[in-house]
Amino acid sequence: MLTLYFAPGASSMAPHIALHEVGADFEARPISFRKDENRTPEFLALNPLGQVPVLVIDGRPLTEVAGILFYLARLFPEAGLLPREIEDEARVVAWMSFIAATVHPARRQGLDHPRQICAKADARLGPADWTVGETCSIADIHLFRLFWRFFNSLKPPAEEFPNLVRHYERMMARPAVIRTIAAESAVGYELPA
Repeated sequence: MLTLYFAPGASSMAPHIALHEVGADFEARPISFRKDENRTPEFLALNPLGQVPVLVIDGRPLTEVAGILFYLARLFPEAGLLPREIEDEARVVAWMSFIAATVHPARRQGLDHPRQICAKADARLGPADWTVGETCSIADIHLFRLFWRFFNSLKPPAEEFPNLVRHYERMMARPAVIRTIAAESAVGYELPA
């Protein structure tokens, strides 16, 4: 049994989307930051850092977006979220590393820095439909979630990041993204500005 602990709109949105993409049977458990539910002894036993996402796999917690996405892609290979060729798989890992180490922390550094990083991500994506290969991968899900937050909070003009905006629109049309946004919207967003 899989259980996802998530906070609507937080980084846990990426594994939430992936669970829908792969068609997994899972229980979704929302965590409220406002109510400090991420600081309860029960939650800290799952993740001592008090962060989401946490995917509980038959009672064992797995944390960190990249780890959870990789696990789901490998557990459900028929979903095609991880390329089968080793070089393409390495390119997905490279994208995931860039997203986690460069894109994700950029928001904490004012407003200009995230724009510079998004410009780099936009250039890296280029005119391709997907980050790697011809289909959506876990790197696309991870990239989408971070740009989703940036796009919806800062509302940059489409021409500033044309490749990321095209990618965003393509992802927004995916049934897994639509289901996740509906489920998380129903719980309510509590993200900081």
